[in-house]
Amino acid sequence: MKALKQNVRIVVADDHGIVRMGLIQTVKRLKPEAIILEVEDYKSLYKIIQKEELDLAIMDVNMPNGTVQEAIDYIKIHQPDLKILIFSSQDEDVYGMRYLKMGSGGFLSKQSSTEIIEAALTSMFTKGRYISDNVKEAILSESLSGSTKNSPFEMLSDRELQIANKLAEGLSLKEISNQFNLHSSTISTYKNRLFEKLKIRSIPELVEILRLYNN
Repeated sequence: MKALKQNVRIVVADDHGIVRMGLIQTVKRLKPEAIILEVEDYKSLYKIIQKEELDLAIMDVNMPNGTVQEAIDYIKIHQPDLKILIFSSQDEDVYGMRYLKMGSGGFLSKQSSTEIIEAALTSMFTKGRYISDNVKEAILSESLSGSTKNSPFEMLSDRELQIANKLAEGLSLKEISNQFNLHSSTISTYKNRLFEKLKIRSIPELVEILRLYNN
């Protein structure tokens, strides 16, 4: 894997300004000459990808105007050499492998220490990939067991998984519809579909199944 050049061009995509600020500061410590762009939703990310030749995309999962799977697919079509690091608050043990399978080069938890964040960025710069020890263990476990569905969340679509997490956080259908710019009835349809796939009937059951697979 070819290492990224010194004056790398990076886009930081996150809908929280404080997160973007922290990431940019960290990147600047590691790569002072890096050219860093920032966006707060998927639509803006697509526009940047259309206009700029980039080396690395660091992006959150839950942003407005799209899904992470759509974004990864878009990047693979328009800039196939662009490295992708998912930077998310979701549990690494549950979701890390999912995003690697989607086509990202790495998954980094927002709960990680500064040292781990710097190590992950350095790995993306030098190798184009970052796999934590936890995800490596999960990959090995799956390989040894021959299983491809260790988690019930594997059967959910990207959008269903996003909505499952928002419901577990206590957001109402209206609040979720506002975040994703979708009609409340559409969110309700997604909710019913994911409940059916997970064989549950209530939000407390969803919270419990998330808790079980986060431990």
